[in-house]
Amino acid sequence: MVRAGGFTVVNVAAVVVTFNRLDKLKTVISSIEAQTLQPSTLIIIDNASTDGTDQYLSSLTSTLNVEIVTMKENTGGAGGFAEGMSRGYRAGADHVWIMDDDCYPSETALQNLVVGFDEAVAELGPDVPFACSAVKFVDDTLCEMNNPVPTWDWGRLLIKGQQNVMVTSCSFVSVLIPRWAIAEYGLPYSEYFIWFDDKEYTMRLTHRCPGVQVLDSVVTHDMGENKGVNFADVNSKNVWKFAYGVRNESSYLLHHRGFLYYVEFGMRLFVSLRRGRVAIQLRGKLMGKWLRGITFNPKVSHVDDVPLTRA
Repeated sequence: MVRAGGFTVVNVAAVVVTFNRLDKLKTVISSIEAQTLQPSTLIIIDNASTDGTDQYLSSLTSTLNVEIVTMKENTGGAGGFAEGMSRGYRAGADHVWIMDDDCYPSETALQNLVVGFDEAVAELGPDVPFACSAVKFVDDTLCEMNNPVPTWDWGRLLIKGQQNVMVTSCSFVSVLIPRWAIAEYGLPYSEYFIWFDDKEYTMRLTHRCPGVQVLDSVVTHDMGENKGVNFADVNSKNVWKFAYGVRNESSYLLHHRGFLYYVEFGMRLFVSLRRGRVAIQLRGKLMGKWLRGITFNPKVSHVDDVPLTRA
């Protein structure tokens, strides 16, 4: 690491996971290229897109060092991030900076993440496991789905004059993860496919020290609707996503927190679906996924134990 222009310059591997969002992906790439602190490499994981993403990426020219990985099949966000983080780690990156293909970082997003991370480490010690950005929606309002969970003493670093809030978990929408954390805690559960993979992983990382949200590192999340996760909103079009979320969260609660947490989640799920007047067949499907959590229990994969996926 060296100092330049008042901030620490580190070897950062940026990882973007994409699936059938070519127009948004182009904006993400240009946003990363415009960073005041440039990542050392940009790793793009194409999850077997069918919208021409592969042709675009095959002829991509960039100011950055770009590595393109075309997956043989769609492994979801969870599988894509596990692949990209593994590649960044094996390339020798000090930090891996991960985001979705609809996350547009402001020009100083990475620079401020690095500064905020360093400031947090100076105050809390070397166990700070990640730094995440503040996420806004396209209309400049707070993005409802991407609010980190704060610690009880969340303002401890703010009192010290930092722009950091202490958190226990966050979404994978602009997160800076140091090399040591990946080495010690492994990779996200690729078997989760989508939903709850980010929360589980960041809760895993904060086992002994909280992470931080860096308030002056700002990204825009260009998602369809600015809504959080609410089981009352389940319908025939989105039930497939909720099904992954229910299976993954119930598995985590049962196998990592305890039986009572699992039961309480099932009760909340049942009540929320009933109050939302969700169709009976959809309720049955999601309650079935809750039961699936009993036997679904992925194991942590470490970088050295997982072969890289070949395109």
